[in-house]
Amino acid sequence: MKKYLFIVLALLVAACEKPILDEEMVMKKEANVILHITQFEQTAFTRAATDITELCTRLNVAVFDADGTKVKTVVQKDTDSDFGTVTLTLAAGTYHLVVIAHNGEGSATITSEEKVTFPNNKVTDTFYYYGDLVVTESQQSYDLVLTRAVAMFRLMLTDEEIPSNVARLKFYYTGGSSTFSPSAGYGCVNSKQTEYRTVAPGLTVFDIYTLPHTENDVLTKLTVTALDANDNTVKERVFENIPVTRNQITRYTGSFFGNGGSGQSTDGTFRLTADPDWDSVNGYTF
Repeated sequence: MKKYLFIVLALLVAACEKPILDEEMVMKKEANVILHITQFEQTAFTRAATDITELCTRLNVAVFDADGTKVKTVVQKDTDSDFGTVTLTLAAGTYHLVVIAHNGEGSATITSEEKVTFPNNKVTDTFYYYGDLVVTESQQSYDLVLTRAVAMFRLMLTDEEIPSNVARLKFYYTGGSSTFSPSAGYGCVNSKQTEYRTVAPGLTVFDIYTLPHTENDVLTKLTVTALDANDNTVKERVFENIPVTRNQITRYTGSFFGNGGSGQSTDGTFRLTADPDWDSVNGYTF
């Protein structure tokens, strides 16, 4: 009797397991779209593109139908084994595809083809893809080339030393955007952005990002405040009408605290140089 009971139990276990295995195989078989998100566009000097997984830690993907209804979303982070490769199961038809690659602390929210927001409205180095996705019954594989969505402002300090009581720098700026429109390729709201950067020994370069509204945009006002450990102001400088361009670095170089240092200049010279990762660097002195 025990022998027969064991056989019955074994058959029941096998019967329970088989549908799960079959379902997994069916799901893999039904996946008919594979997206390889591997690089970003370099428009200047035909430089080789860089693997996007080396530049970003998060991927957000959304698929919209012809009526603008979101039908699929995918979230990935760099700790996922399949980071950079997205597998989708879609009915045959034409869709609109949005891909956002970034370095935020959480997932971006793709509300529509015209609106993407980021955790706490913090803008990091960000890339995007927007275009039609034509799906057929047979499996298709696409290599997607992304475009950088942001402009960078870089502050380079030439001071002989930063005062020892300075703990961090506060960047408060207006004129850019923290919300992105994939269909337009630019920022779509007027934002007031605030970023903090920790000051450490030997650290003289500080970067912040924004989403320009047009190809040639400006940060209307940027206030940089040096704060001590209790957030008291040690020194403050204001910069106005800073030119910002997508995929370009606007670099301001000079003595912030007024104690000189190598490379200090006050002639306002414009300098344009090539950069291995960005399209170009627009250099200014203050």
